[in-house]
Order: sequence, then structure tokens, then C-alpha cells
Amino acid sequence: MGASSGPRRLSGMQKQVLALYRGFLRAARSKPAEERKQIESVVCSEFRKNSKQVDRKNFIYIEYLLRRGKKQLDQLKSPDTVGLSSLSVDSS
Repeated sequence: MGASSGPRRLSGMQKQVLALYRGFLRAARSKPAEERKQIESVVCSEFRKNSKQVDRKNFIYIEYLLRRGKKQLDQLKSPDTVGLSSLSVDSS
């Protein structure tokens, strides 16, 4: 028998990250097809990169990334915004 007794619960921070990811994908749907693909690509690569590079116990940095992501999402939701660019920030 396995040691797992059911599905693992997500922490509050994990739920925030997933909600932010879904928010970006929803916002991308309101953009033209060409920009949508570019936005989805940037969002996917940024989240994937951060999932591999950021220590899961570095809560301060994760909170910073969440705040920055929410600001970028608010900008993306603006009808005047047509794209999203990748931005690298040193975690040290």
C-alpha cells in the first residue's frame, strides 16, 4: 500500500500562484490571436523557470514574485496592452 492517503492539499501560497497563472491565461484570451500565443508562451516559460529556480521555502521572494505578477496581470488586462515581455530579476 502507498503512504499517501489521498490528494495533497495546496498551501495558500500555492493557490495564489495557480490563481495568478490562470489569471494570465484568462487575460490572454482577450487579446488578438498572435499576441495571445506570445503571451501564453512568456507566461508558461516564466512560471516554469521560476518553479525550477526558486527555492520553495524562500517565501519572501515568492511573495515578491506574486506581487510583481499581479501588477503585470493588471497591466495585461488593460485594453491598451497588446503584449507581455519577459523580465529577469536576480533572486540573490
